[in-house]
Amino acid sequence: MAAGKKPSLVILPLIIMLLQLLLVEENNAVITESPTPQPQPTGNFPMYGATPGSLHPQECGGRCTGRCSKTAYKKPCMFFCQKCCAKCLCVPPGTYGNKQLCPCYNNWKTKRGGPKCP
Repeated sequence: MAAGKKPSLVILPLIIMLLQLLLVEENNAVITESPTPQPQPTGNFPMYGATPGSLHPQECGGRCTGRCSKTAYKKPCMFFCQKCCAKCLCVPPGTYGNKQLCPCYNNWKTKRGGPKCP
C-alpha cells in the first residue's frame, strides 16, 4: 500500500501547480481586456472644451458666452462661468445641464453647498 500512495502524492502538487497557472492566466486575461467605453453625451455637442483640462484660459470667454446665452442673468452667469472655467479649464456643452462631463465644474460648491458654476 505504501508504494501505491507515492505516485498520488507526486501528482497532487502537480495538479495544484497547474490549477494555479490556469488561475494566473485567467486573471491576466481579465487585466488585459479593453477598458469599458465611457458614456458619450447625447446630442450634437462638440466634445472639445467639455472635458476636464481641454480648454486654454483664453478660450473661456467664448465658451461661457455660449453657456450663458439663454439666461436672464447674463452678468452673474458670465462671472461665475469664467471663474469656474479658469479653475477647471472646461465648460459643459449647451446652455444648461451636462455638468457630469466636467466633474470639476460640477463639484465646485458655494459655502452653502449649492452649485458655484452655472
